[in-house]
Amino acid sequence: MNCWDKVMNCFELHRVAVSYGNLHALKRITMNIPMNTITAFIGPSGCGKSTLLKTLNRMNDLIAGCVVSGTVRLFGQDIYGNIDINILRKRVGMVFQKPNPFPMTVFDNVAFGPRTHGITSPVKLNAVVEQSLRDAALWDELKDRLKKSALGLSGGQQQRLCIARALAVSPDVLLLDEPTSALDPISTGKIEELLKTLQKAYSIIIVTHNMQQAARISTYTAFFLHGEMVEYGATEQLFAYPVEKQTEDYIAGRFG
Repeated sequence: MNCWDKVMNCFELHRVAVSYGNLHALKRITMNIPMNTITAFIGPSGCGKSTLLKTLNRMNDLIAGCVVSGTVRLFGQDIYGNIDINILRKRVGMVFQKPNPFPMTVFDNVAFGPRTHGITSPVKLNAVVEQSLRDAALWDELKDRLKKSALGLSGGQQQRLCIARALAVSPDVLLLDEPTSALDPISTGKIEELLKTLQKAYSIIIVTHNMQQAARISTYTAFFLHGEMVEYGATEQLFAYPVEKQTEDYIAGRFG
């Protein structure tokens, strides 16, 4: 694809394939993902989009029998080469489908990553926690509840807290796997507004079953089916004038 020749990419993938034993979950995925944009992965369940997302920070390493081939480069560096996995996952943060705050205070949730990476100064931790909560549009809501359990927050607040926790280690890229599927429409709207704001400073990749969500917030969209990338392009173009019949059928609700 040549439509991003003038755009700097955060990820460059070449013939990436993922298998679990005899199951071929992804087949020969080649794509460039531009930085400081929101890129959406869409497609029916089991099409490989979440598998690809987890390949981008090597979360699939945790799955027994998973084999990844091809090349995945993050700002030019092969992430399956000689690389510190902890540093990779610091640079490429992840937020999961179900909010998963740690059973500790709001403050300690956000401070967990920075502490892990060596920040111990109370002054620095206070600054990081405040800035991360501000970036996640949570500071005004939680500044008086920092010492209370994060488990007492609403679902939407918990998910934004998980985003703040990811931001606290200053990542380059934020991966989100169905981040609003468990949330009500109001909370979903807040997350979407937040992501649109965050794309100015971060490269965001989101897996979503919600095509309307992809259309609302993403700059680029990739459509996956049976482990293959069927079509990838500017979101507006892909939804209005899909090139592939399979993409058109999926967007029109004729399958999936």
